[in-house]
Amino acid sequence: MKKVLLSAVAVMAFMSVSAQETRFGVKAGANISTFGGDAEDAKSLVGFQVGGFAEIKLTDKFAIQPEILFSAQGAKSKESIFGGGTSENKVHLGYLNIPVMAKYYVAEKFSVEAGPQIGFLLSAKDKYEYSGPGGSDSGKEDVKDAYESIDFGVNFGAGYDFTENLSVGLRYNLGLSNIAKTEDGEDFKMNNSVFSLSVGYKF
Repeated sequence: MKKVLLSAVAVMAFMSVSAQETRFGVKAGANISTFGGDAEDAKSLVGFQVGGFAEIKLTDKFAIQPEILFSAQGAKSKESIFGGGTSENKVHLGYLNIPVMAKYYVAEKFSVEAGPQIGFLLSAKDKYEYSGPGGSDSGKEDVKDAYESIDFGVNFGAGYDFTENLSVGLRYNLGLSNIAKTEDGEDFKMNNSVFSLSVGYKF
């Protein structure tokens, strides 16, 4: 992992030297996330993301945009319990995500993008609520040990620049890794799936 990060830094440094223009910025927005794979009962959960980026213009139409983002994502599930009760779980995952996007300006202000992403799990909480004939109960549990610490994925998206400074972006992140820790011989796979809408400001 250290070699991968050092290689990425070297590549970014080379691109910065050869770039026509490099601009830095901040961005924030909303996430709509869920779990894919074998997590059949997973429903969408609303979260957020916030962080910074650097847009490295290599030509008038092509740019590389590395980012570093804190992303609140996860999923929720709800089921009926025998006897008339209901149980709801909301799994909140906090990631430090580092996407590297290749951007192509198909028009002066409109761009499309794609690129890989690595995510580092910072926190994992399960908020549960139960209600039924016997009463109700709620609480929060740390479940970080149940999830893999690193997530790999790929992003696809588009953006529009309202001005030289202000922009909006729509992106989908498809997780390629199994984020669920499993025992030997257990065949259960689960991946992240996140739609995000963000607003960015370039300095």
